Amino acid sequence: MFETFKIWQHQGKQFIPDVTKATLTEIFRGRPEISTESVNEAEVAELCPTSAILTNPMRIDLGRCTFCGECELAYPKKIKFTNDHKIAANTREALIVKEGDTSPIKIDANAVRKEIKSFFGNSLKLRQVSAGGDSANEWELGACSNVNFDMSRFGIDFVASPRQADGIVITGAISTNMAEALQITYDAMPFPKLIILVGTEAISGGIFEGSPAIDRSFLDKYKVDLYVPGNPIHPLTFINGILTMIAK
Repeated sequence: MFETFKIWQHQGKQFIPDVTKATLTEIFRGRPEISTESVNEAEVAELCPTSAILTNPMRIDLGRCTFCGECELAYPKKIKFTNDHKIAANTREALIVKEGDTSPIKIDANAVRKEIKSFFGNSLKLRQVSAGGDSANEWELGACSNVNFDMSRFGIDFVASPRQADGIVITGAISTNMAEALQITYDAMPFPKLIILVGTEAISGGIFEGSPAIDRSFLDKYKVDLYVPGNPIHPLTFINGILTMIAK
């Protein structure tokens, strides 16, 4: 027991007491802000490898953004990535950051299905499917349950079987080899069930958008309940997004 107290005194608390108030260091790239300074918008847009920068007026689509920071490095007075990690949204339009808009990204409570709050407010079991992911987002999702973030304290857990799951968490651009497996997993879950897209590739296809090696027809059939942007995502983005969605 004495050794245990020595470790605790040396390391302090390893968990984050309140994930809703946690802040990240300045070097973390979160929600970007676009100033009204005049620049050649076409040149800025050309820097983006995934066409996430839109023009007239200038906007950044976080569903396509890889958070590489090249635009900020080239035009630091025009674009700045803040350390705001609360960038999850339940509508695709909310992921588009507009020029001159410094307001935080919020989840639209009116767009949340009523059954989500009714059924999943106290317990939410998720089945994660890597549909052609590169393991980056998968690692971060795994970290959500570690001692630092401890997602389980909110009743949110990943489960092994889709028959035990309330929702499906998709990472990766959805390769043709995983399209059928994804559909089978979704069909095995009981109603009501939700869909969460995690990471740039899952939301838009990312750098693989338009590739014949991906099949995103699954997303044409169903409503997505939560978009969690990032490349990769941060565990706090995922956890806070879900907590807000289920009004925890």
